[in-house]
Amino acid sequence: MRIGNKRQKKFVIIDISLYLRKPKIKVKMDAIAFVHEQMSGKKEFPKFKAGDNVTVNYKITEGNKDRIQAFKGDVIKRQGRGATQTFTVRKISDGIGVERLFPLFSPSIDSIVVNKVGRVRRAKLFYLRERSGKSARIKEKKQIHHA
Repeated sequence: MRIGNKRQKKFVIIDISLYLRKPKIKVKMDAIAFVHEQMSGKKEFPKFKAGDNVTVNYKITEGNKDRIQAFKGDVIKRQGRGATQTFTVRKISDGIGVERLFPLFSPSIDSIVVNKVGRVRRAKLFYLRERSGKSARIKEKKQIHHA
């Protein structure tokens, strides 16, 4: 389809074949994602977001022994989608801030326990890195139980 004046040499060319190819790629990517999800067994974890206080129990291999170690802290961010999703947990250990990034569907994560649900207005809480003491606290979200 061409629109324009030949004298001014302004034309708009619309190639319909570009629009016809996109659904094929979408279907192919959905099929790949579906097979990937079927092959990697997804674990069920509780819903949590940035600002929540969680305990991540993860497996550590020392020599030929396996043990489970807990990492308790505040979730700073969640990022990614699907099998590549990660989250960062920050805690204060002996007055030093320690952050650890966990892949959500990692086989080394045993369980995730939500201790407190925080009330924050941001998805990424990087401002906590500069803060210490009382200003680094996150308010707890009040749970209203209807009787």
